[in-house]
Amino acid sequence: MKYNYLIDTHNHTSDSMDADFSAAEMCEGAVKNGLDIIALTDHVEIDVFKRDGFDLDAEASYRHINEVKEKFADRIKILTGVELGEASFAPEDADRLLSEKDYDFVLGSIHNLRNREDFYFIDYSKVSTEAIILEYYNEIKNLIQWGGFDSLAHLTYPLRYIVGEHGFYVDESKFKGQVDEILTLLAEKDKALEINTSGLRQKLGRTMPDEDVIRRFRELGGSLVTVGSDAHRPGDIGAGIIQSYEIAKRCGFGSIFYFENRKPVEIGI
Repeated sequence: MKYNYLIDTHNHTSDSMDADFSAAEMCEGAVKNGLDIIALTDHVEIDVFKRDGFDLDAEASYRHINEVKEKFADRIKILTGVELGEASFAPEDADRLLSEKDYDFVLGSIHNLRNREDFYFIDYSKVSTEAIILEYYNEIKNLIQWGGFDSLAHLTYPLRYIVGEHGFYVDESKFKGQVDEILTLLAEKDKALEINTSGLRQKLGRTMPDEDVIRRFRELGGSLVTVGSDAHRPGDIGAGIIQSYEIAKRCGFGSIFYFENRKPVEIGI
């Protein structure tokens, strides 16, 4: 099916520690891949904001995004975004950054537990995966209670590594109560849930969260969904976005959203 607008609101440039392509290169890729609207959302990890130089990354990213916004204005709509990691660990730093920058769109995410490394680096043969997931969901609830973001990024992120990369079985039904709490909080606070498509091109083989969780969000009163490829290279921008539209429709959503000046903009699907 052909859609009027292809939107991808989760992408990274070389101002993220795990990406190598400039903002201009990512925008060229987006144009080539037929995108109409994108958000560039570089990593800013608040728990190590100054220790690891994310304060400098935030400045560089903000400057470069606004430069390409002007350069590509006649070819594609570019939104100035950021992916704030672990904002609830140091909310004063997160609030200060957001007060200093005129972002269009803020993703909220949890990439690691307190005083620990990214879920990517954990040896899951030596830990309780159930305990890790429970603690992750508790931190997600803390993030939502802080509430300074627009859309919750890649809920179920640890499964990318526990299930996808390491092949451990997880009985996700054990966490239904925690997930329902998260989705209810999101709906009550009128926050968006991201359909992150990166898992479709990774070993996980599904979106984060998966379709059942997205459907449950709708059942619990959720009305806002955003879609993002989580691209770190030009060729991946827009990957899985059409599939995410189809998932949203199957789950009962008639629209997806992007944010401009921190306000949701509805696009019918």
